[in-house]
Amino acid sequence: LYKYITEKGLLEILSLKSSLNLGLSENLNIAFPNIIKKDRPNYIFKGIPDPNWVSGFASGDGSFHVVIKNYSLENTYENMGVLTRFSIHLHIRELEVLKGLSTYLNSFNTNIVTEEKKVTILEKSVSLQISKTSDINNIIIPFFNKYPILGIKSLDLEDFKKICNIINTKNSKLTDSEFKTILNIKSGMNLNRK
Repeated sequence: LYKYITEKGLLEILSLKSSLNLGLSENLNIAFPNIIKKDRPNYIFKGIPDPNWVSGFASGDGSFHVVIKNYSLENTYENMGVLTRFSIHLHIRELEVLKGLSTYLNSFNTNIVTEEKKVTILEKSVSLQISKTSDINNIIIPFFNKYPILGIKSLDLEDFKKICNIINTKNSKLTDSEFKTILNIKSGMNLNRK
């Protein structure tokens, strides 16, 4: 297919690519300095149309993380903690979308009072991270139970819920066996899933 692309056609493709996602890479900008970049159409966020939109969005851009924290210099199970986190990380131009998601998720369970989820602004990106245990248990898990995520990410959510369940049933520190179970489940999540 590539042998049929003319130089003019290649330049037009690169011109269009300049307005997609993150635009042209530094290498492409150097290799093709005369490309006329297309303007990205302005997008105005108009709100979330329904809860299934959130599930679809999370299926594509959401992440379910399990973070192991070591609270001591000793590398033993007694000194380890487990943090669960749901996050979405986007380009800075999607700030209003993440603010809308934050507000929408915050209003999902009207029986609880929770603080507004913070959207973190970085240089070229924004992220929404929800890791407070009560928010995971009262908002994130019930929301996605009611409005399921589809596709491979649904498997990550199921593993995430298993880990949350182990953590939630404990009044004290995790046992070695429970911690090993969490590590085993975590080892098959996200990019490690086969």
